[in-house]
Amino acid sequence: MKEKLLAIKEKAINTINSAASNEELEEIRVGILGRKGELTGILRSLATLSAEEKTEIGKLSNAIKDEISAAIEQKVNALDEAEINGRLADEWIDVTLDGTFNDETAGSGRIHPISQIQYEIEDIFTSMGFEILDGPEAETEYYNFEALNIPKHHPARDMQDTFWTEDGNLLRTHTSAIQVRGMEKAEPPFRVIGPGRVFRYEATDASHENTFYQVEGMMIDKDISVSNLIYFMKVLLREIFKREVKIRLRPGYFPFVEPGFELDINCLICGGKGCSVCKQTGWVELLPCGLVHPNVLKYGGIDPEKWSGFAFGLGLNRLIMMRYGITDIRHFQSGDIRFLKQF
Repeated sequence: MKEKLLAIKEKAINTINSAASNEELEEIRVGILGRKGELTGILRSLATLSAEEKTEIGKLSNAIKDEISAAIEQKVNALDEAEINGRLADEWIDVTLDGTFNDETAGSGRIHPISQIQYEIEDIFTSMGFEILDGPEAETEYYNFEALNIPKHHPARDMQDTFWTEDGNLLRTHTSAIQVRGMEKAEPPFRVIGPGRVFRYEATDASHENTFYQVEGMMIDKDISVSNLIYFMKVLLREIFKREVKIRLRPGYFPFVEPGFELDINCLICGGKGCSVCKQTGWVELLPCGLVHPNVLKYGGIDPEKWSGFAFGLGLNRLIMMRYGITDIRHFQSGDIRFLKQF
C-alpha cells in the first residue's frame, strides 16, 4: 500500500510539472484527488487494514495529498505568470518615446472654436451676475415642450423637427429646457444661462446643421422690460466682436415668450451686401428672444403677478461664423484638422 501511494505521488508530480495549461492541471487534480480519483480510492480501502496500518497509511496519504495540492497550486501560479509575461512582451509599448507626427498632425492639440467661444460667453455673463446651468441632452417631452408653453398637438411643435427615442423621450431641440429646470430650483430674482448641444431633424446647408450649439439665457426680476433684454444683448455682442454691432428686432412667434422677437445682426461676412450665409439679405438671424410668457413662469413655480423676465436663445455656431468669417456651418463637425488648426 505504501509503495502504491509513493508511486501515485511520483506520477502525479511528473504529470503536474509537464502540464501546459490550467485545464490540464484540473484534469490531473480530479483524476487523483477527486471523488473517484486514485488517492481517494486508496483512502476508502483503509477499512481492510489493521489499526496500526490505518494510522501509518492515513498520515502518508494526507501528506501526499497536501504535497500534490501544493504542486498544483505552484504550477497554476507559474502558468499564470508566464501568460502575463507573454502578453506584456507582445503588447509592450514604450510610452516615453516621442509620438510620430506628420505635417497634418504636428503640434499639440487645441480647444475647439465652439468651446473657446462658449467659455468666453460664460465669462461675459458671469461678470454680469449670471449663473451657469447644465441639463441632459436626452430630455423628456415635458421639459422640452410642455413646460415651455408648447402642449401636445400644438402647431408650434412643427417648427422643430425632432429626434425621438423609443421610450418616448427626445434629443433636446433647444437648451430652453435647462431654463425650466433652473426655475424649479431657483428663487427669484435670478440670472442664468444654459449652454449646450441641441439637435434638429433637418437638412443641412451652409447655415443649418442637425447638431449645433446654443446658449440660452434668462433673467427673472421685478419690472423687467424689453429695454433690459436689448441692453444685455448689446453688451454680449460688443464683448464678443470687440466693437459695436448693428442689430435689429423683428416680431417673432415663440410660445415661451410674449412679446417675442428675432434679433438679427448685420452680416459680418459680407458687410450687409448679401451672401450664402445671410441668404443674400445682409442680415443673419442670431437669436430668438422676448419676455418670458406667464405660463412658463407658472410651470417653473414662479408667480407671474410678482415677477417678470426676459429670455433668449443664442445660436453659438452662427455667432462664431460671424466672428471668424466662416462661410459654412458644417465645418464645425467635419473633423477636418486643417479647419480646427486655425483657432
